[in-house]
Amino acid sequence: MKAKTTLWRSQIAYDKRLDLPPLAIGAACALFISMFIIMGLLYLQRIERSLVTLLENQGRAITEVLQRLSQENLNLLVQAGQQQPERPYSLPQEQPLYPKSWLTSALAELGQEVDKKWLVANLNEEAIKKFAEDKGLWLVALMDKHGKVVFQNRRLPAAYLFAEENESQSPLTIERLLRLAQLKKIGYIALQRKDGSGTVIIALDREGLLYWGLKVSVEKAIEKLGEGQRQGLIYMTITNVQGMPLGYSGYVPERWHVTEMPFIELLQGSVNLASRSVRYLNRNVIDMAIPFYINGKNVGIVRIGMDKESTDSILRDNKRQLLSFLIFVMLITIFSMWILYHNHNRHMARIVEIERSLEKAERLSSLGQLAAGVAHEIRNPLNAISMASQRLKRDFSPATEEYNREFQMLCGVIRDEIRRLNGIVEEFLSFSKSRRRLELQNYPVTEVLQKIVNLTQEEARSKEISIKTRGFANQQTLPMDMDKLQQALLNFVKNAMESIKGVGEIEITMHQRDRDFISITVSDTGCGMTAAEIERIFNPEYTTKEKGVGLGLALAHEIIRGHGGEIRISSTPNVGSDFEIRLPIKKRSAEGTVRSVAKNGEVS
Repeated sequence: MKAKTTLWRSQIAYDKRLDLPPLAIGAACALFISMFIIMGLLYLQRIERSLVTLLENQGRAITEVLQRLSQENLNLLVQAGQQQPERPYSLPQEQPLYPKSWLTSALAELGQEVDKKWLVANLNEEAIKKFAEDKGLWLVALMDKHGKVVFQNRRLPAAYLFAEENESQSPLTIERLLRLAQLKKIGYIALQRKDGSGTVIIALDREGLLYWGLKVSVEKAIEKLGEGQRQGLIYMTITNVQGMPLGYSGYVPERWHVTEMPFIELLQGSVNLASRSVRYLNRNVIDMAIPFYINGKNVGIVRIGMDKESTDSILRDNKRQLLSFLIFVMLITIFSMWILYHNHNRHMARIVEIERSLEKAERLSSLGQLAAGVAHEIRNPLNAISMASQRLKRDFSPATEEYNREFQMLCGVIRDEIRRLNGIVEEFLSFSKSRRRLELQNYPVTEVLQKIVNLTQEEARSKEISIKTRGFANQQTLPMDMDKLQQALLNFVKNAMESIKGVGEIEITMHQRDRDFISITVSDTGCGMTAAEIERIFNPEYTTKEKGVGLGLALAHEIIRGHGGEIRISSTPNVGSDFEIRLPIKKRSAEGTVRSVAKNGEVS
């Protein structure tokens, strides 16, 4: 068996792909990507704002807990302060005057701080005044062991000390401080030094008591705040309305600039939270300012720094996901654009090819019509020349044997060339008439095939070509124009005979492939064809013959198309070819098909 390298099937291919301009598609894709980027950025902004709001709510929760604990501590402190001792007395530094009182403990720590400075001789009137001002103390005084005042931050009016006496120069004593406390509602503590060499006295007026009472309440509240309430908290500082510190936790940041936070609005209560993103201790921090309320009154501002590391991590993950998806969408878009551009180029190239084919077909049609007219006109001169040559041969033969032999040869040449020209004219006229409407009638296929075998048997035998048949027992009838179909099949057989050089074989096979088609195959052992030759074999202007115009197969192709059939070709160079003609058993529209298939690496 012959190896089939190229299969060709006549078929009219219709490209139904939608032709969309690449620039419009590119603009639409760019718009889509831009919209996606904008939506992604808005989405990230919403996530970031939500995360910041979450931290702000956490700061509010910490502030609410701090306010509640501070309020409870302040209430306890007020209750403890209402229980005064019956008589005053002085205690060593290790034991403050009211050991169970937070306020007394805090003031005792201040007294110890003053005592340390006194020990190193680092005190004077100015230092005492500055210390009292910074700590919000009404009176800071140092007495020696004889009860004489060594340093004090202020001179007390005589009316404060001697309201019930006429002595104007009596020294400051504990008893007089007690009397002053009873008259002016001040509080104080007196701490003896360890070596008994003196006493440190710290006194608070009403404003100082309020400040220090609130301060110790806030400090105790900060100590009570559980770790669960302080997760992510970097620092927390509380200041009163005058800017004096009430307490802190964590690292203490630098003071705010007046333009960094709306202090007035926060203290007035018109703004309940202000925040900003800052860089602190090499960390991203949400710096918040929240009003601090005690007894329903705004008494200060809470400054809270919340770590943004967890929220930034979530935001980074969302950015990576968005970027990955955006890159994926862009790759898909670029790939789609490339496919559209590639298909558009192919489509445009096909359109150009079709336009050229139409132009060529119109030109060939015009030339065909012209050629048919010329061929028709040539027949009359050919007939006249043929009759004249016959008259010359019959009546004007030379007398001598030598000239007569040459004369007869020349007349034979003229007669043969006239016959060849007449055959060419007949082919042109037959091709021009092949597109006319066929007259289809049911007729047995085997009878047509047998006539072809009978017509070509003698010529094939003279060329040492054997013709074999197979499947002729099938008496299937087909709707056909018998004369034209016979002419088409005869052209296939003649083409097979012409492809064989020397001894060869032609096999004509008929079989029914399915209930709709009859298949007629003409196989030969000729020279075969390449893929390029197969693509052009049915073009009217293409021929490989030294003589003739190559209209035989083109005419056969037109006739098969007219019968609604199709042609398939498989061929191997130097081995042979198979022409399979598939004809419909039932009448179909006269539309042939064209299809080419590549095999063994060859493109057809």
